[in-house]
Amino acid sequence: MRGLSNPIHTFALVFNTITMQIKDIVVNPSALLSDRIKSMDESATIKMAQKARDLAQKGINVISLSLGEPDFDTPNFIKEAAKVALDEGFTKYTPVPGLLKLRQAISSKFKRDNNLNYEPTQIVVSNGAKQSIANVVLSLINPGDEVIIITPYWVSYAEIVKLTGGIPVYVGADISQDYKISATQLDEAISEKTKLIIFSSPCNPTGSVYEKEELEALAAVILNYDNLMVISDEIYEYINFTSSHFSIAEVPGMEERTATINGFSKGFSMTGWRLGYMGAPQWLASACSKVQGQFTSGANSFGQEAAITALDSPLTETYAMRDAFKERRDMLLKLLSDIPGFKVNKPMGAFYVFPDISAYFGKSFQGFEINNSDDFSEYILSHAHVGLVSGSAFGDDNCIRISYAASEPELREAVRRIKEALL
Repeated sequence: MRGLSNPIHTFALVFNTITMQIKDIVVNPSALLSDRIKSMDESATIKMAQKARDLAQKGINVISLSLGEPDFDTPNFIKEAAKVALDEGFTKYTPVPGLLKLRQAISSKFKRDNNLNYEPTQIVVSNGAKQSIANVVLSLINPGDEVIIITPYWVSYAEIVKLTGGIPVYVGADISQDYKISATQLDEAISEKTKLIIFSSPCNPTGSVYEKEELEALAAVILNYDNLMVISDEIYEYINFTSSHFSIAEVPGMEERTATINGFSKGFSMTGWRLGYMGAPQWLASACSKVQGQFTSGANSFGQEAAITALDSPLTETYAMRDAFKERRDMLLKLLSDIPGFKVNKPMGAFYVFPDISAYFGKSFQGFEINNSDDFSEYILSHAHVGLVSGSAFGDDNCIRISYAASEPELREAVRRIKEALL
């Protein structure tokens, strides 16, 4: 009939009109993203590593000394254990806190290496030591609680604390103190709101190691306060150039106050396996398992089987890697000492050097002005094509972090480039 439009044409017209209107709708990410994610800083180590990769993709020869990743492959006997586990069907979900036999192996490790008596029920295996730390902070901290972070510190500590609404309180020491705080400094920082203390030894980023007497002095302060807990990040335990490793939880009275964090990434060169663990008082371990159960559940099954083999085997290859890192450290310290303006201490663990480069602040090179550690790192990356991490990310803007988890030829060439860029 004339005067009546074709229904199909009418539908198409209406559909096209609606589609055009939808295209005009603009999504405002700023309005959608949560305040917590907008206030969170990006990991500086990951950010700098990405910048180095971006330059490399352009065909530029970049030496990246920014990531904390051993350059050694995972030992073959550990990889073989994972292959066997896969062939035997270990591909299913695991208990949230980890396989019982792995927690038993970790319990034995704590007794053997650290004189700590964490039972298997007091251990939680996670997707990396970072998750273990996050589990503890989420289990303990309410908005407004203060958390003392000993600086220089690993980049994620502060962001994890802020994510919970906690308030980071920074207590620091510079190179003149070997980057280690005193008991007096700690005592002066504790308030009625302080609930948690976080530190690492051997330390990322400085490589400093707290000796037994130093930890005993800090513990004596902590034990004077009720309801004060400690996260002791010991992920670099096996990369320790001192005579022995000491855990603060070994101090009488501190095992009940401490969450001891460790993992397989550094000592066994298993970074991509994402396996960390913690030992803690039963009530805290149970809380961490509860948190993890709602986020990721258990870590991967065949990796846990391989981790058992790692812990139960002789540490021959682990110590060989440690010795290689020590040789690189000694070489790197000698090379850096020839760069004017670099102040370098002698780190006793991990695989980092944290030189004070503040002598270069206020100077210009090739039209590039350096006023802080961020400027220094950007200049070295863009002009010397060496990836470093600015100390501001770790709580000390006078410094930069250099990872020597790289080959000796790469380290020599990197220092040559840095020195040349600063002439």
